[in-house]
Amino acid sequence: MLASFARAFRWDRTVQLMGLVLLGDIAILLVRHEDGGVATAVVGRLLLAVCWLALGFRQRWPVPVAVLITGCGMSFFPLSEVDGATPLVCLMVALYTMARAGHLAAVVTLAVVVMLMIAYGEFLLTDDDEAREVDNMAILLISGWLLSVIAFGHAMRVRQAYLQETEQRVLAAERERDVRSLQSATHERLRLARELHDVLGHNISLINVQAAAAVHRSAKRPGQTEELVAALEFVRETSKEALRELRATLGVLRQVDEDAPTAPAPAGLERLGELADRAAATGLEVGVETGGAPPVVPPQISLAAYRIVQESLTNITRHANARRASITVDYAPGELRVRVEDDGQGAADGGTRGSGIDGMRERARALGGELTARNTAAGFRVAARLPLPREAEPAAGAEVAPEQVRTPRQGVAAPPPGNG
Repeated sequence: MLASFARAFRWDRTVQLMGLVLLGDIAILLVRHEDGGVATAVVGRLLLAVCWLALGFRQRWPVPVAVLITGCGMSFFPLSEVDGATPLVCLMVALYTMARAGHLAAVVTLAVVVMLMIAYGEFLLTDDDEAREVDNMAILLISGWLLSVIAFGHAMRVRQAYLQETEQRVLAAERERDVRSLQSATHERLRLARELHDVLGHNISLINVQAAAAVHRSAKRPGQTEELVAALEFVRETSKEALRELRATLGVLRQVDEDAPTAPAPAGLERLGELADRAAATGLEVGVETGGAPPVVPPQISLAAYRIVQESLTNITRHANARRASITVDYAPGELRVRVEDDGQGAADGGTRGSGIDGMRERARALGGELTARNTAAGFRVAARLPLPREAEPAAGAEVAPEQVRTPRQGVAAPPPGNG
């Protein structure tokens, strides 16, 4: 019990200052003579000490402490012939603590009770006006002091609540900023992973197919080197293209103070012909068809369409065992439609799973579009719809290109199908 009271007591600066006020009142009581005798003097000093000690518990129990100080003050003033400042000052400190702690109704009620008790003692119990201890002006002053203390305590509580709310908002904003930074970093890593998957997966797959075809042909015709030379040239060009795109993708990771490499031509719809040519070099017949009036396509839309076609051709080359693939690009009002079809064996799971298809679908979704991939009666189809800005107009001099078919290179065929 005593230990809990000791932990609740706070020896702060306010208690120390009130201790000086208490010492001053006790000194005055010692100097001035009281007619009540020793017992009255001792009780009066004990009441002052109780008021002072109660302040140490005001943070833990603000309302009981204020009530206790009020009772001690109402007992001290009728008992002692010498007025002291300790009860009134302690009461004001207690009322301020109550108001700042949020007990507004209780502190107003207690202040009203105090003023009513003072008025009752001065106006009803005292017949002679000259015998009154507290005159009208003093009552007004005490009322003003109590009201000011309560208002100041409530204002400090409102200010403290505002500062806490502001601090919470700042912390929430910092947490949100950290979360957004983490999300941005995650999205950037995923974007780079998709770019690397598309660039390396496509070109390395073509290199693998071409090299396997050359090895297969050379094993059947050991003395002929034309096909081997053609395959090596294809490998050289494809690897060069892969390195160029890889440098462009990894360029964003370079430090500001480093010299960036020579930027390659950006990948986009204007390079679909190169994709078709490289795919045709592996023995696949590739057709490219464009419909509608080509508008000025934003770079990010053009890159996404290019990567979707690139990944689709990679999957066809590696897994489909197809002879023909068709690429259709249709410019419709407000959207770009890309479709890649083949006459291969389709996907065992219907084309709903796989990191490549998930990456294509994520690309389309990130731009507000959609992508579907599924088996068809003839093979497999990847269809994407990407939104275009409404203000995009057909490029000057743009014409609808007829279907262009890339045929396999003579003498170079794909190797027998394997697991890829």
